[in-house]
Parts: sequence; C-alpha cells; structure tokens
Amino acid sequence: MPIHYDLPVWRPPSEANSFILQATFGCSFNRCSFCSMYRTKSFAIRPLAAIQTDLQTVARRDPNIRRVFLADGDALAAPTDHLLAILQALRVAFSRLERVSSYALPANLLKKSVAELAQLREAGLTLLYYGIETGSADLLKRITKGATPATMITGLTKARQAGLKISATVILGLGGQSRWREHIDATAALVNQVELDYLSTLQLMLDPMIYDEFHRKFHEPFQPQDDLALLAEQVRLIEELNPPVPLTFRSNHASNALALAGELPRDREKLLAQLDQALAGAAPLRPEWLRGY
Repeated sequence: MPIHYDLPVWRPPSEANSFILQATFGCSFNRCSFCSMYRTKSFAIRPLAAIQTDLQTVARRDPNIRRVFLADGDALAAPTDHLLAILQALRVAFSRLERVSSYALPANLLKKSVAELAQLREAGLTLLYYGIETGSADLLKRITKGATPATMITGLTKARQAGLKISATVILGLGGQSRWREHIDATAALVNQVELDYLSTLQLMLDPMIYDEFHRKFHEPFQPQDDLALLAEQVRLIEELNPPVPLTFRSNHASNALALAGELPRDREKLLAQLDQALAGAAPLRPEWLRGY
C-alpha cells in the first residue's frame, strides 16, 4: 500500500535522496511575506498512529533507508515527547538509519529548552535547516519573519549547545536596490556571531500568489536586484563573513544565478575569483528558465 502525502511537499536540495516523512502539515507561522510554500495548508501535527503506519509501509519496501527528512515546514513545533516517539519509531523501522533532519523556525528553538533539543539529538535528530534570510532587524519586520537578530542568535546558540548541526540560508536580493548593503552587512554580522555548519544563499523569487503581499508589507517601493547586482551582494557577503568556526558555503540552490561551493574562510579568495569572472561575463550564469524553488 503506498503512502499518501498532503501536497505540496518541500524539502532542502540536500535531502533529494532522503525518505520524506510528514510529521506535521504546513507551517504554524505561515506569515513570511516572501514565502508561499504552505499557503494552501492549515498547520496540524500528524497523529503518531498515522506516522507509524507510513513507517511500516515504507520499511517493508525499503528497510535500508539511511536518511529521513521530517516534513512539512515545522516539525519542531510538535511537542518534544511526540517527536521522541517518532524518532524511536524511525530507529525501529530502519536499522541502518544515519541521519534525521528537519526545518526549524526561529520560534521552535526559542520554545524548546537546550535539554529538550539535546534529547532530540540523542534520539537521532542531527541536522536542522534554518532560514536566517537576513540579519537586518528592519528587513525582518518588512518581510514578517517573526524574529529579530537577537532571538535568532539565542535560538541558534541553544541548538548548537544541544549538539545539533545547523544548515542556515540567507536570501540574496531581499533588501532590493535601496537596502541591499544594509541587508548584506547585517547578515554577515549575524552569521559571524553564531556557529553554523553550513551556510547557503538563495535568490529572491516571489510566487505570484504573494507578490502583492510582499510589496505591500515592505512599506516602500521595492525595486528588485538584477543578476549582476545579486552577484555583487554575494561578493560583499563573502568578503565580510568571518565565522567563529569554519563552515561549508554553498549557492547551489536552483534559484541562484551562479553555483558556488567552498569552505569559509579557507576558500574565500577562490569564491571571490569565481564571482569576479561571472561579473566580467567570463563565466556563464544559470538561465532564468532553469531557476526555481
């Protein structure tokens, strides 16, 4: 019997080969003006019995699954005991399980204690995907992120203290033409205060569903950046990043005009050289028709 997903289902690019298990439906916040991922859903925590039924079905078909991603966008909103039961069921179903990951909203990390997060880590949740988006307090209000730089630093520090790995994202172009320096400088300043394992960039792409909402909530005329301006944002970000621990840097998400990969600070000059080539027209950019979320 196949399992049935409540569509749409989203996952990070690096989870392409993972089993996607819906622990929750939708997003409990669901008000970020730049994000349309779960606008067609109401948030709900899936009953444990339904999850266990899915696991039994999948385990019969493929007992050697090694990686699991807990969808939808807000699995950590579930009570800790509920998540611990899911993680226990995963260990029973898949004896070769190596990694369990999920998205994490800023509110998730604030609401759970370090002890709770450490319990989840010990039970098998090892990696969190976290959207920083921007380090600018003003822009965080304009995009209705529901977080401040201070609360994000607090939450990310708690996750790190609990032993969880963190893969964070920032969105190039989020400040438009008028606020891009503020966006990049504040983002670098925030990243430089937290210990991340991975940092990725995306480029702003607005679903027509939320286009008007985004512009209305920005509270001033928003002029989007073109590709060259977005590459200049990337240059400034990489120049200013001085992470407290080395991190893996990527811009290989399908929304990006230029795919980059390296370690910071070790590969800073290599990454900047690649960007210089692209800005000079000596390196091809991904065609717009191939970009997307």
